[in-house]
Amino acid sequence: MAGGEGRRLKPVTGPLPKPMVPLLGKPLMERCVEHLRENGITELCATLRYNPGVIMDYFGDGERFGVRLHWRVETQPLGTAGGVKACMDLVGDGDFLVVSGDALCSYDLRRLAREHAESGAAATIALARRADPLRYGVAVTDRGGFIRCFIEKPDWPRVVGDLVSTGIYVVSPRAMELVPDGGAFDFAHDLFPALLERGERIRGVEMPGYWCDVGTPEAYYQCCLDVLAGRLSPEQPAPASAAPRAKAAPPARGGARRRVPCADLAALMRALAGELMECGADFSDGLTLRSAHCTAHIAPEPEESALSVEASAGDGAFAEALAGSLAALAARLGGESEPPRA
Repeated sequence: MAGGEGRRLKPVTGPLPKPMVPLLGKPLMERCVEHLRENGITELCATLRYNPGVIMDYFGDGERFGVRLHWRVETQPLGTAGGVKACMDLVGDGDFLVVSGDALCSYDLRRLAREHAESGAAATIALARRADPLRYGVAVTDRGGFIRCFIEKPDWPRVVGDLVSTGIYVVSPRAMELVPDGGAFDFAHDLFPALLERGERIRGVEMPGYWCDVGTPEAYYQCCLDVLAGRLSPEQPAPASAAPRAKAAPPARGGARRRVPCADLAALMRALAGELMECGADFSDGLTLRSAHCTAHIAPEPEESALSVEASAGDGAFAEALAGSLAALAARLGGESEPPRA
């Protein structure tokens, strides 16, 4: 996928299409093509939209880069899945890999393909850990590694995990049957929710190695530093950044309340989601458990480096016990020796 304009990068890169942004002497897309070739993938189809001539003139048919390149130029925006749909005449009836031409990674793509084939899923998504997942789509997975739901670009009170989608997918052709011809359709916003609604399975695989979404000047700068530091290898994943200061969490919703200190809020929320998933937890606004008699809500409070655990019930003693039990579970999963008090 190489149709990006890179609007947020324009103060640094000017009119260049995002895949052509140079990274230590090479366009991002060239580094992507090299990585695909090293993983044994040499038949490529690129979807273009913004300023496509610059990209096509540079890469040609791909011969000098050791690959064979086909081009699909959108006359109107088709979205990520819609653009890939236009390549299906080349894909045939086999599974295929989807990557962004403006991101950098060192993943073992053969492993990702194996995981997909063994799972029988309609799609498999490469996931990365991020201590600060606000700019990404957070994936909530069950114990078997299958994705239950996505939380797109949440604010801190809605964060329920630290595994984010990298935009690198292995897709089975049957998944693309849900993508309309010639219409705008997106993998994250449209196709994946539609697959889950249809009862299809989507596998999530946490990949070791380096991945950087070069979407902002800050990310571009950090990516350049990472390459210079030699972090672009499967053995050296990018270091996790600390959770940022953010707006205060909403006031207590009534009933009992506990706070659980934690340095890595997103990772602890992921652990709690895994523990409480089979209890019918709702992940749309933090982590919520509901019954006819009580409600419990868990959400990050980044300004205090803590989780907020709230419980309400008709019986005040029961609400206190429920909040205490959930706080104790969070403390145990987070490595705290004793459950915190209100």
